[in-house]
Amino acid sequence: MPDPIREGLNRGWKVFGGNRGALPAQLECDVAIIGTGAGAGVTAELLTRAGLRVVLVEEGPLQSSTDFRQRESEAYPALYQESAARKTRDKAINILQGRCVGGSTTVNWTSSFRTPSATLAYWRQHYALDDFQEDLLAPYFQQAEQRLSIGPWLVPPNENNDLLRRGAARLGIPAAAISRNVKGCWNLGSCGMGCPTNAKQSMLVTTLPVALDAGAILLVEAQAHRFELKSGRVSSLEVLASNRAVAPVNTGQVATKIVAKHYVLAAGAINSPAVLMRSGAPDPHQRLGRRTFLHPVVMSAAQMHAKVAGWQGAPQTIYTDHFLETQALDGPMGYKLEAPPLHPVIFASTVSGMGKEHAELLSGFANTHVLLALLRDGFHDEAAGGRVSLRSDGSPELDYPLTGFVMEGARRALLSMAEIQFAAGARQVLPVHELAQPYTTWTQARDAIQALPMKPLLTKVVSAHVMGGCAMAGDERLGVVRPDGTHWHIDNLSVHDGSLFPTSIGANPQLSIYGIVNRLAQGLARRLAGRDVRLA
Repeated sequence: MPDPIREGLNRGWKVFGGNRGALPAQLECDVAIIGTGAGAGVTAELLTRAGLRVVLVEEGPLQSSTDFRQRESEAYPALYQESAARKTRDKAINILQGRCVGGSTTVNWTSSFRTPSATLAYWRQHYALDDFQEDLLAPYFQQAEQRLSIGPWLVPPNENNDLLRRGAARLGIPAAAISRNVKGCWNLGSCGMGCPTNAKQSMLVTTLPVALDAGAILLVEAQAHRFELKSGRVSSLEVLASNRAVAPVNTGQVATKIVAKHYVLAAGAINSPAVLMRSGAPDPHQRLGRRTFLHPVVMSAAQMHAKVAGWQGAPQTIYTDHFLETQALDGPMGYKLEAPPLHPVIFASTVSGMGKEHAELLSGFANTHVLLALLRDGFHDEAAGGRVSLRSDGSPELDYPLTGFVMEGARRALLSMAEIQFAAGARQVLPVHELAQPYTTWTQARDAIQALPMKPLLTKVVSAHVMGGCAMAGDERLGVVRPDGTHWHIDNLSVHDGSLFPTSIGANPQLSIYGIVNRLAQGLARRLAGRDVRLA
């Protein structure tokens, strides 16, 4: 099967760093883009199509379908931040984030939702984002959906997802299909390890090749360390050499200096605020790195009578928003339910227990069904997200308090998931909590979950959605950047990633990034190049 990345390299793409040779000492361009994920990829395509000279800086390696062999042992160290083990300061939440060309779009599970109308209404009311209306954003979402082949998944769901559909139906709970950004999908189920068939329409195989074919320069295994700031502008970007496994420790040795007319920060929430912090960026209203959101996730594992084989087939194709739509934004914490894919390493490292108990769980792996609940943070005073700060070596860490309000939402989510799993025919259900045990009836599970101490480190919490920290707002007192993505206090710097969001999305965020950044990047192209471009 052809590998479009290797074909592009053979055509002469300008890629430096890692096994592509030494990083150049200095570069000049029109726009330097930090990151290669959802926001960076969309921006790179649009700006290069507008005729601008672009340099992209990526901390992780360049890997492609030839390298993606559906092996967890290879994928997690190569493609994820901190080998898929990035954690909050207290180690209570494990965070999955991409660290490779294409960013998290290379390793996500393809779930695609537009920004919910309730979320946009909240932003208009509380963050003075008056133009963030569904009808005004719709054309940009439509362009992104067409460009990235986002649409309904018409193949029947795998058993893991169909159990969610069947269990919810028996309880009268509506469930629906999830749109996916795929083309010619082989239904393998290994999306989180990189797509070996190039069916996933990630930035790796869509927007970035367009930018590179147009002459963009890509630096890989290169960390954007800090901006040099002068008179309210970025004068240059300092880049350090990185490697495939870990971020660089600051030795003071700058590998590359990039001088650009404009800079776009799209390194992802956590990393984008960190770059600004290392640069000493102005933050007069103490907004930088604050209100960083995770959609904290809790899980429920069930043993079914028949084989589930949750590692086979499209990973997430069914969801229910029943427990979001029945909760007011400022009421008890709402949550979205989905059925994640199951792979042995990520499963074994996530479920509770040890020794014989753990071995028994793994012996039933083929018959295991898992549900997850995405808790909607950012809309209540007691779910105000976390805060990014810098360690002594300049690397970022996130402090995310799991408040009583959040943990009570987690309890209700565990109850909902257990009830659905029993309704789907579960033989037993295990809430993923250190003090929980497998329960054989809904009544038994309900009573036990209601009595569990919902505390950090006891309740297993994970996340794959990091948002906020550089929030946009129509009032500089409320955010870090303007509604057009430009930094309030740095004229030639924009932010184009999920760190823009002033709350969590309340849904898997990739399409929100694609659509919103599509609008911001088109505006930036007009300002810098005087040209109208669109995703096509």
